[in-house]
Parts: sequence; structure tokens; C-alpha cells
Amino acid sequence: MPAKRREKEPPAPDGFRVDRKIPIGRHPILAVFPGLDRLPPAERLEPDPAKREKLFDATCVEVVDQDMWMYVAPWDIPPFARRRGWTPVVTPGKDCIVVGAGHLRESPAMLLFLDIYHELCHVLQRQGGANLWEPGLSYVERWTEVEAYRFVVNEARSLGVDDGYLREYLKVEWISKKEHGQLLAAVGVAER
Repeated sequence: MPAKRREKEPPAPDGFRVDRKIPIGRHPILAVFPGLDRLPPAERLEPDPAKREKLFDATCVEVVDQDMWMYVAPWDIPPFARRRGWTPVVTPGKDCIVVGAGHLRESPAMLLFLDIYHELCHVLQRQGGANLWEPGLSYVERWTEVEAYRFVVNEARSLGVDDGYLREYLKVEWISKKEHGQLLAAVGVAER
């Protein structure tokens, strides 16, 4: 899978590591992203040390041989999935982040950094009772997406990442140009 390429890719923060050679299959999150739990965003994501430890101990990553980015595996198949021809990995009662092997192996480290923390936001949201696939709302209208993107946008900005990069990061292929503008506005990134 080709990675999103940008002219100048900002570096990931010090200490962010990825095992790009980990085989297809299910692994503890810290086997795929060693030390992720000790980076500053982990504490900002979950300030309580005991809850943070539980989050990173209980969450896994499933590397799949598919052309895709990342998502939190649903506990059951969302109603819209069949209509859209999506057959997600399903992990009843288990928090698992699914990542395409090409994305993991080829994407720039900053992109992976933002994506994994975005998905960890979703894990915490679901643990708090949120429906990640709320029916009747577009992707950019879901509070869960806005909150997760806002978190990673703030993290990126704390690292000096500019709005040009963030505009590209937020340009996901499953939303329209109009929805992209809505998402930018919702998370405070200038359109230009």
C-alpha cells in the first residue's frame, strides 16, 4: 500500500518507535509500538497511571495483509458495513487496533504516530460507552472522530507541525471536499 507522501515529512517525536517487520497477525500494542505508553501523549490521553497501564496492557494490534490504514476493530459488524462491502476484523469484547501491513511498513513515522494515538482515543471512547459507528451521522459529524482528530492535531502542533501538513493528514479518502472543510473547521485547522 502506498503511504501518503508529502514534500517534507515532519519527524516523529523522540522515543516513538515502530517494529515495521512484525509479522501479520495479532500482537500486544507495545510489541508493535515499543515505549508508546511512556511518551508524553500517553499521559495526556489517560492521566491516571493505573488506567493507562491497563489500556496499553489490554490493547492489541492486528496487522493485516490489506491495503488500508488503521481502525479500531468493532465488537460486532456495524450495520452499514455490509452495504459498503466492508468486512472488518471483529474482536468481541477485546480492544484491538487493525493496521494494514503496508501502512505499518511504509508510512512515515509521523503519520503512524498520529494514527495510533487517534485510534487509542477511540479505544478509550468506546470503553466510556461511545458508539464509534453512530448511525445517521457522517464521519465528520461524529463527536468521536472530531475528538480523536483534535487530540492528534494538538499533539502535532506541540511538535511544531504546521497546518499545511495537518490539512493533508485530515484529507482522508472516504470524505468529500466539503466534509474535509467541515473537519478542518471542527478541529481548528485553517483551510488555507
